[in-house]
Amino acid sequence: MSMVKEIRFPAHLAEIQRQMEGHARSYGLDFFPTIFELVDCDQLNAVAAYGGFPTRYPHWRWGMEYEQLSKGYHYGLQKIYELVINNDPCYAYLMTSNELTDQKMVMAHVYGHCDFFKNNLWFAHTNRKMMDQTANHGNRIRQYMDRFGVDTVENFIDACLSVEDLIDIHAPHIRRTDDRPNAAKPQLDSPEEEDPDAPIPGRLKSKDYMDSYVNPRHVLAAAAEAQAAKNAYVERRFPAEPMRDVMLFILQHAPLKSWQADVLSIIRDEAYYFAPQAQTKIMNEGWASYWHSTIMTRHGIAPSDLICYCDHHSGTMATSGGRLNPYKIGLELYRDIEERWNRGQYGKEYDEIDNYETKRQWDTKAGLGREKIFEVRRVHNDLTFIDSYLTLDFCRQHRLFSFGFNPGSDAYEIESREFPKIKERLLFNLTNAGRPMIQVVDGNYKNRGELYLEHHHNGVDLQMNYARDTLTNLCRLWARPVHIETMLDGAGVVLSYDGSQHAQRAVEKAA
Repeated sequence: MSMVKEIRFPAHLAEIQRQMEGHARSYGLDFFPTIFELVDCDQLNAVAAYGGFPTRYPHWRWGMEYEQLSKGYHYGLQKIYELVINNDPCYAYLMTSNELTDQKMVMAHVYGHCDFFKNNLWFAHTNRKMMDQTANHGNRIRQYMDRFGVDTVENFIDACLSVEDLIDIHAPHIRRTDDRPNAAKPQLDSPEEEDPDAPIPGRLKSKDYMDSYVNPRHVLAAAAEAQAAKNAYVERRFPAEPMRDVMLFILQHAPLKSWQADVLSIIRDEAYYFAPQAQTKIMNEGWASYWHSTIMTRHGIAPSDLICYCDHHSGTMATSGGRLNPYKIGLELYRDIEERWNRGQYGKEYDEIDNYETKRQWDTKAGLGREKIFEVRRVHNDLTFIDSYLTLDFCRQHRLFSFGFNPGSDAYEIESREFPKIKERLLFNLTNAGRPMIQVVDGNYKNRGELYLEHHHNGVDLQMNYARDTLTNLCRLWARPVHIETMLDGAGVVLSYDGSQHAQRAVEKAA
């Protein structure tokens, strides 16, 4: 059931929408038709709890998130000014209690988001009819609840949600494997077609007259037999290569009932829909903030709006120690890129200047800034955005530093003000959208049908409570013991769950 009650959209807001849309298009923004709906605070919190959609599948976590948002609003700790959905048409929500100045700013902000959704390449493969799709997902799961019981289906959804981050966020752009459940395996060449000049396993180089001594026949035969056994194992092992999309692997190979496979596919579809938003948080919010700032300061502010706009804009851009504000960092990076490309502060000639004052005053009147930020908006995600355009001068100007936990003082402190470390920490936090990189390496571990995962350790250990709970749910989905290889305190370990108890052992060293 939809959480949005229809409130008549007043004529004066419709006129403001027409004006803001005209300003946005005059700057070259390109977006799907955008529909604004007016809601009260409770309705907006309910929609936000649903991830921005008016309806989702039934589950207890939506109520939990609604309670958190509702209490935050009523206690004065937080307020949602706007909410917009990546859809065609785009749907955006305005809160009835917002002041008129806020409504103007929100509309300008929304058009920035809508342009980003339509034109950024990381959103190119998302479902543009997801509002209809989530309603369809909800109806299917409600039918399963009617047939199999609410608790049964909801508990299974819990298990699916615990692995919703175990997807390959690059899969929509790079086909790594055939995602059909029963995809045919490639045919191997027949033995008759083998290369006669191929090296013989175990054979060592030697003079002809010494060959029978250096390479005894029984040793070569044993080596050939071992290689054949290894090849046979590789041939029957699945996946043939490590697979990042753990959810897809489970969907293809776990012994799921038809309704369970459908529920898991629903959770996976929605995880892929939301993945680009996690990959582009800084860019998306920065782009929308850039355009609401540009449109409001040049066209949208009446004298009576000035104080309210400045107060709310500065509040949105405010930063606090230990927390990165994506609105602020994104906005300032776009402005920095625009200024640098307007002044020609890029390229080989500029980079080779070793005099600070000469670089600061460099201005070729190139005037390519606006064109450049539209290009950046189109091709980058947060990781490549920061990697390509975060500069030493930018860090100095905005006093960026890396922040870390000091066990000695039991507090978070400034870790470094050095540019390489600042950039390294930012890129580290943005890699894989900040989630651990885990892949399936064997779905038939030790020929017992057990699932073996590998954690690509990047310096941060898995949180053991989350790891154990996830293994428990994976075991429920896989219906056999599951294992994950990772690092704890610098040592390789394998965490296991067999359906009744957890275990931990050291990684077996290869012979």
